[in-house]
Amino acid sequence: MAFAIRLTRTGGPEVLVLESVERAAPGPGEAWVEQEAIGVNYLDVMQRNGSVPVKLPSGIGLEGAGRVTAVGSGVTNVAIGDRVAYAVGPLGGYASGRLYPAERLVRLPDNLSFEDAATIMFKGITAQYLLNSTYPVAPGAVVLLYGAAGALGHIMVPWAKHLGAFVIGVVSKQRSVEPARALGCDAVLVWGACDLPAKVSALTNGRKADVVYDGIGKATWEASLNSLRPRGLLASIGASSGPPPPFDVGTLNAGSLFLTRPSLAAYSTDVAEYRGRAEDVLATVAAGIIKPSVWKTYALADAAAAHAALEGGASAGAILLKP
Repeated sequence: MAFAIRLTRTGGPEVLVLESVERAAPGPGEAWVEQEAIGVNYLDVMQRNGSVPVKLPSGIGLEGAGRVTAVGSGVTNVAIGDRVAYAVGPLGGYASGRLYPAERLVRLPDNLSFEDAATIMFKGITAQYLLNSTYPVAPGAVVLLYGAAGALGHIMVPWAKHLGAFVIGVVSKQRSVEPARALGCDAVLVWGACDLPAKVSALTNGRKADVVYDGIGKATWEASLNSLRPRGLLASIGASSGPPPPFDVGTLNAGSLFLTRPSLAAYSTDVAEYRGRAEDVLATVAAGIIKPSVWKTYALADAAAAHAALEGGASAGAILLKP
């Protein structure tokens, strides 16, 4: 038997229920992965609470790492015994073992642990497309990033610095200022403690930000738009305070601003593109540019507690589940 967290209804962390499931033989193009570490991401929270709808009943989880123990017909890219990791769907990552499309499994280098792989795969690919495709960050770019001391910030800040950016981090509390600086932020602002657009303007001698990565949504919407330079880009990447409000598209006209709502799925549905991004993440880790960092590890059975910590703002980095 294997064990998996299942959702039959949306709601608070208590709706995450551990169930026993039958081990299934892989079908064509599938592999069975015995998981060693599972990544927890804020998208999981949004799917659990219903703000991002999923068809119920459902598994949950989009990131994991483990070892291949069986393969179906037609599988050529992985073999039994391979150490692998993955990001994005199908849902079902919160499990001791699972079936997964073999073509989307990424083989791991021997010197990368399962725990580190499950820490950086989903968030690393997210950072990769945001910094290289959504807005190609180049030397001299001014980047404004909310949640700079969080799990995604642990990857985006040093990667953006490596690309030559001037990084302004935004954090929710004073105690996160020094951790954000330690990651490489050139300046760190505490949300609610200042006039954010005015501070961004002062820090950049009136230029403002080339790109704003906003994972907060409703509460920060206006400040984010007002922190952009003319023809700057707002990448709305999350909605922890609720979705951004409806707005008049003419609002963008004042600075000929660009707006996008990117998703990992849109940047990784194509298998070749997905694998290329994953390989770039692994190469960036190997070069020491980004470093996997786990804040806390929970047992799979304690997934509800992991969600409560993430949703409540208690976490200060990546969260893992262990079967």
